[in-house]
Parts: sequence; C-alpha cells; structure tokens
Amino acid sequence: MTNMGNIIKKLRIENNMTLEQLGDKVGVGKSTVRKWENGMIANMRRDKIAKIADVFNVSPSYLIGWDNNVGPITNGTKHKAPGVTINVLGRVAAGVPIEAIEDIIDTEEISAELASTGSFFGLQIHGDSMEPRMYEGDVVIVRQQDDAESGEVIIAMVNGDEATCKRLKKYDGGIMLLSNNPHYDPIVFTNEEIEEKPVRIIGKVVELRGKF
Repeated sequence: MTNMGNIIKKLRIENNMTLEQLGDKVGVGKSTVRKWENGMIANMRRDKIAKIADVFNVSPSYLIGWDNNVGPITNGTKHKAPGVTINVLGRVAAGVPIEAIEDIIDTEEISAELASTGSFFGLQIHGDSMEPRMYEGDVVIVRQQDDAESGEVIIAMVNGDEATCKRLKKYDGGIMLLSNNPHYDPIVFTNEEIEEKPVRIIGKVVELRGKF
C-alpha cells in the first residue's frame, strides 16, 4: 500500500467506517476506496483528497503524508500542538537573506515542536515541474539549511537565479536536480559546476500545504 493508502485505511478503521460508508461520503464506490487503500490508483484527484481530509477532520497535507504534526481526530478534536507563525514568500531571489525578503504573500502555522528544530519559511510553488506532487500555488514549508540527503526535496539557488524546488540526487561527481514531472529532464551539475555557477542549497522541504 502507498503511504496515503495506509493513512486512509488507518483513519477509516479508527472511525469505525466501512469502505462503502467512506465512499458514500466522498462520492465514489467502495471498490474505488479499496483501490486507494491498496495503492492501485497512483494519482488521486485533488478534490477527492480534500473531501477525505474533511471527512476525517485532518489537513490534506496530513493525508498525503507530508504533515506529521496534525493527527487524526479523537472525540471530534484534532490533535495539534500550539503553533508558530512563519512567513510565506512569493519568491526567493539570489543574494537576499531570507529574513530580509519583502515579498511576503501569506503566513502559515507550524507546530512548536517543528519550529524548535530550526528556522523556517514558506515558499509558493511556481510552474508545473513538480506535478503531480506539487502544483502551482501550493506552499511548501522549508527548513533553512545548506545541505540535504540524496532523495530529499530541496530549495536551491542556481547561477544567481530565483530559487527552485527540486528533488536532490547526489552521485560521486556531483548532483542532479530532479523534477517530479517526467516532461522535465534532470539538471546535472558536476562538483566543479556547483562551485562555479554556483549551486547553493538554501533549505529542505519538510511539509506541503496544498491549495485544494
């Protein structure tokens, strides 16, 4: 099962709900719910994710598996630690410290527990290179850091341009920045190019706040 399928099944069972009952609430048949739980439908429709999240009183990000700080309901109450407000930036330009950027378009709340692990900002996604995981207008929560592990989603500054959101892949001679959208080719940088251009990691994506 996919991670999302596991979460859907867990929430359904915890709420004593049958496949058919959940299907009725979101407008699909029980066979479709079963396929979701078994990971047989790779890319669920965003409106269905939103409806399921609403049924169980959780955020869509929790359902997708990005937000570990918002849990399922118990007796009608969502478990959520007292939050910390962070700024959401429209764009991140080269050479400007995050704290000095004035292109603040919104705010988001993160848990105090998460906030205690570093400095964070939100960034609005532009373009379709990270679809179907992230869409134009979605917001990612980013921990400021200058390195990341291979396979993690990062915000990188390349050649002095605006920041870009990509998945990082490291290899012996350099790195690749990967898009989720198969229509975009990997961007490859040798270790020499990383220094020359330069390529600079400014943060790691820790949560997705989808705009459903």
